[in-house]
Amino acid sequence: MRRHRTSILLTAATLIAGLLGGSTAQASGPGWTGLSPCVQPELTAYLCGDLTVRLDRADRRSRTLDLPVLVAGNPQAQRTMLMLTGGPGQPGPILAPRVLRAFEGIKNDYRIVMLDQRGTGANALNCPELQDERGGNDLRVPSRAAVLACAATLGADREHYATTDSVADFEDLRRALKVDQWAVNGVSYGTYTAQRYAAAHRARVTHLVLDSVVPVGSFRGELVETFGDHARVLRDVCAAPGRNCPGDPAADLASVVRQDPALGPKLLEAVTMVSYVDPARFLFTPEALHAAAGGDNTRLRDLFALVDQFSGAPASQYSQGIQAATLCLDLDFPWGGAQSAEHSRARKADLAVSRMSPEQLWPYNAAAARGNGEMVMCENWPKVKDPEVRGLSLCGVNALLLHGERDLGTPLVWAREAQRDIPGSRLVVVPDGGHSLQVNGAGTVRQTVAEFLLH
Repeated sequence: MRRHRTSILLTAATLIAGLLGGSTAQASGPGWTGLSPCVQPELTAYLCGDLTVRLDRADRRSRTLDLPVLVAGNPQAQRTMLMLTGGPGQPGPILAPRVLRAFEGIKNDYRIVMLDQRGTGANALNCPELQDERGGNDLRVPSRAAVLACAATLGADREHYATTDSVADFEDLRRALKVDQWAVNGVSYGTYTAQRYAAAHRARVTHLVLDSVVPVGSFRGELVETFGDHARVLRDVCAAPGRNCPGDPAADLASVVRQDPALGPKLLEAVTMVSYVDPARFLFTPEALHAAAGGDNTRLRDLFALVDQFSGAPASQYSQGIQAATLCLDLDFPWGGAQSAEHSRARKADLAVSRMSPEQLWPYNAAAARGNGEMVMCENWPKVKDPEVRGLSLCGVNALLLHGERDLGTPLVWAREAQRDIPGSRLVVVPDGGHSLQVNGAGTVRQTVAEFLLH
């Protein structure tokens, strides 16, 4: 009887483990703890576990990383969706209470999975000086000293935080959860990792949702391809009923950078950040630009101070260490990739920007292209081995793209580029919408996503 009772208990445990993706070492295999109720007070409604991966996948002696995983929705559902947050630098599970409100329409039909991507969240890469200078701001120009200090802190490990590494982690997670296929949903930089995963593991992806899109093929550090969207959005804001801007905000911006070219990077940063915070009215940005074009910088200084206030963030919320390590490996720059000779980067960047026409740069200037935060950070990031990236074809992927018309963090030009790269994909542009439409947008967006995922 005792032996039989033990057998029954083990069988029940194995069945539960199967429903939850494995909950014991015997059931789950190496690198996966399985799932159990989350212990954090704000997450007790969900299941949590840890995925263990090697920092350097080519070296069996490499140290390991523990990536926290959270599962919501229906843990017994036949369908699974991987939800990828942005950055690079945002955590996953701790954002669940806010993010998962967007998926009420599918919570009974899907098991929804979130994770801290390597270098984020509970185990975020922390570079104190760089974090203090940039916080949660992608375009804040860092000091060379802070960039070099961060690179020294990470040392040789910094070559193992490319999107290629994260894509391999996602595939490990799929196997750990014993999922044959799943939907993948990404927001902002999460759309980049989602596309990279879909390109590498197309047969595993049933649906691809890209919200606030970063394209895989045309994201360059100079950001010049986005400048035209800045002019369009500023003018659209001022054309809205009741806005009554004092002038043409795009022309005013161009006038300000003509008068003081060094303001180019700071204005690019400020206008972009305002689009995240207040896409409906853009705070008092048009008024500040008009006054500054007339020689009064008082309101512009107020705008910069306000941007400073909402730019702060600790590494656990937005890791600038992983921002540097990942973007400097993944982005295209005038000097080439991360393996490029450091001594030639400035010369090549200067030459590339000098060849850009005023029309390409308008309403900004060469300083905004040459000296924005991403360019400066990665120009100073020490040489490191580039990841090997093979074909990125997304042909045949079932994809829905979402874009907010007033989003300048990931401008419309990027969404249209991504749509061209995914034949047959559908792009939904939301008038007056901003960044992260599923969380911040109207119920109609959530309904559109639910219908797509349930089809």
